[in-house]
Formats: sequence, structure tokens, C-alpha cells
Amino acid sequence: MKPCSNALAIAIACIALGSANAQEIRVSHHYDETTDARGRATRIFVEEAQLRAPGLKFRTYPKLSLGLTSTGQLDALQAGQLEMAVFPFSYAAEKIPEASLALLPGLVPSLEIAQQLKSTELYERLQQIALANGVRIITWWWSPGGFATKARAIGGPESVAGLKMRAADPIFERMLEAAGAKTLNVPLPAMRSSVAQGALDGVLTAYETYVSLNLAEHLKFATVGEPVIWMLFHPLLMSNSAWERLTPEQQAALTAAAGVAEAYFDSTQREAEQRLIATAQASGVATRELTRAEYEAWLDLARRTAWADYVRQSPQAERLLLDTMQIIMGEFQPGK
Repeated sequence: MKPCSNALAIAIACIALGSANAQEIRVSHHYDETTDARGRATRIFVEEAQLRAPGLKFRTYPKLSLGLTSTGQLDALQAGQLEMAVFPFSYAAEKIPEASLALLPGLVPSLEIAQQLKSTELYERLQQIALANGVRIITWWWSPGGFATKARAIGGPESVAGLKMRAADPIFERMLEAAGAKTLNVPLPAMRSSVAQGALDGVLTAYETYVSLNLAEHLKFATVGEPVIWMLFHPLLMSNSAWERLTPEQQAALTAAAGVAEAYFDSTQREAEQRLIATAQASGVATRELTRAEYEAWLDLARRTAWADYVRQSPQAERLLLDTMQIIMGEFQPGK
């Protein structure tokens, strides 16, 4: 090869390397960046990743400001049209049936167990499912939640009869319908207005969402405390194609940043219950825990409806649920 050709090859290589190092990472989510811990944790991830991989350029788009819908974020990730998104995993259920595990009622009864699950085979199984569908799980974020209603406090399944409810997942809604509620599919950004206008009598949602959307202004009762029947896995996901464009050093940087963001997010979720109680009390909202009998009644109904629907989706879903139950039973025992 001629010297000038060598120089040209080196120049092209340098340009390609510079282009790779300057790769833009767009992060989309539908949360507020200041009042919602999911938005704040995303900001911390971006800051930490930027410090560790200064060649990458991050842009965050909160409140779906990139123009995507909540579920449309997954389509964009899979198509390689978006690099990252904070995505409630159960929202993927239409395309990835096994993803409903992320919000199966009563399956994950406490935040402590949710966090411990990362060190189990379940994490690897969920990661394999994600990778097979074009995305990668970057953070292990779980949020506890509960009922928030207008007309009456919620106890056992019979107490939701006749109420118009939102639960964010079709399989979860199946359980509410079996208890006599009417369910509506309302996107999270429209949840507050739906409650205010009377389209919804109540919701099952994260404590974080209750506070960030100021639902206490329109609701009068809330269930708070463990064991919970509503626990949502909503990781920061990355497009596989975007991940594979990163250098090993950049991948390590994002993994380290995810660890910092996880530690922060976990700490906020331990405080979320107390923040909800304080917010509720300041607005005159009555709070209560489910009794053991009420929780077990919901769990029994969940097994006969939501869980039964889930295992019918595929042999993989059935195996995943059975394995998860076995893992959790080793950590959680009634009466603890």
C-alpha cells in the first residue's frame, strides 16, 4: 500500500473512532425530572455515565417530550430509532407476553424482595427475554404501590365492586374485573385528568406516581404498606443495536452508572411510602394498610385470574412464574 493510502486509512479510522465516541444517546421517559424519583434517577444515571464515558453525548426527554407514546418507546428501541427509555416492563406484554410478570398482582410482596431478586436467576431470565426482543435491561428499578380511590377505602376484593379503575396492565385488570370493578386503559400522563373529571373512581399505581401527579387533590383514600399487591418493574432499557455500538469501556461505564442510579432509586423507594402518607395527611386523605386477611383474599383471587391468564400465554411464561414463586417463597413467609 502506498504511504498516502496508509495515511488515508488512518484518517478514516480516526474519523470513525471519533464518530463512535461522539455517539448520541437519547433517553426517553414519561416522568417529571424533579418530582418523580424515576426522572431524578434517570438524571443521575446520565450524569454518572457522562463522567465515565465523556465521549458519549446524552440527551434526556422527560414527559414523552420526544414525541413518542408510552408504549411507542419500545417500538422505537426495537427498531434502533431510540437508544434508551425508562419503560414499565409490563407495558411490553402485547409484544412480549412474559413481560406481564413485571406487574403480576401479589407476586412480589415487598420492596426488599424486589431488590433481592436481582441476585437470583430471575434477573438472568428477564434479561434473556429482553435481549431476545431487541432490548437490554440496564437498571433494576421496582416501585411499590397500592389503591387510591374517591368513594371508599379499599380492603378486600369485594370493596372495588362497581368502581371504575385503572391498573396499567391487562392481566391485572382481569383480576379487578373478576372482583366487580370496571377497568379503563388510561395512559399515565392522562391519569390525573381522568380522576379529576370523574372518568376514573380510583387507580392502582406507584406511591411515586401518587405524589408526583398530586393525586391527593382528587382522591380521598389510599392503601399504603406491605405486603403489597402492586409492585412494578420499570427498568431503564437500552436498544441492543445501540449497546452493541458502544466500546467495551463505554459499556462498562454505563453499567457502573446504572449501579449508582440503582442505589439512589432504591433509597427513594424506601422513602416513598412515608412521602405518600405525609402528602395524604396534608390533604385530608385517609390511609390504611391491607390486613393479612385482605391481602390473602387478593392473592387468592390473583392466582385464579391474573396468574392463570399469565401461565396460559406460553410454556415459557408458566416456567418463569413457577421459578419466580419458588425464589420468592424462600424469602417471604406469611406472618413475617
